[in-house]
Amino acid sequence: MSGALAASALEWWRDAGVDTIVAETPRNWLAQASEAAPEAEASGAGARRTDALPGDIASFRAWLLESPDVPLAEPPARRVGPVGDPATDLMVMIAMPASGDALLAGEPGAMLERMMRAIGRDLGSIYLAPLSVVRAPTGRLRPEEATALAPIARHHIGLVRPRALLLFGDECALALTGAPAIRARQRWHDVETPAGPVRAIATMSPQFLVRQPARRREVWEDLQMLMEGLKA
Repeated sequence: MSGALAASALEWWRDAGVDTIVAETPRNWLAQASEAAPEAEASGAGARRTDALPGDIASFRAWLLESPDVPLAEPPARRVGPVGDPATDLMVMIAMPASGDALLAGEPGAMLERMMRAIGRDLGSIYLAPLSVVRAPTGRLRPEEATALAPIARHHIGLVRPRALLLFGDECALALTGAPAIRARQRWHDVETPAGPVRAIATMSPQFLVRQPARRREVWEDLQMLMEGLKA
């Protein structure tokens, strides 16, 4: 199988919602909820570790790019940090960088610019941040990876304290609202942070819209709701 054919097959399965074919260890899918308690406890421990994160945005951004404690950021993985002014009223979160050098590039990047222009914004008037500063090798975060990143994202959002938060894609929506974008859209969510709740809108990602242009109407509805919330 050629590289291009293999990539095409993986893309199809990703769009179908398949997260993994074979896990590292066997899992008893019929286990009772009580058997999953250790995993829940581990998640709680991860959330408690955020107490030691830097308490100002400049130090936190440096931590994202330098600390060995950042999930997925093991050498030689390249990191791409947030861009834009954290003092702006709109924070936009995507799952991960498009490459080792840019948060968004190519047609998805152009799509984001068009979306922001449609609501009277440009990239200089938003704070764009990734859920993960490292691009996953598969191009998609596994559910457990998104769960590990969620407390760090909440800390990040709490430091910025935007007037509104726009979540792009399933990974961000699941990590911070508990539902995929298609179910989380068209309503406001309160994302809890150490600094208090921040109102958020979830919608489908620019990458998804490049593949599924017929869904742009739905995203426009979400952006209109965002605009109204920013005016209020």
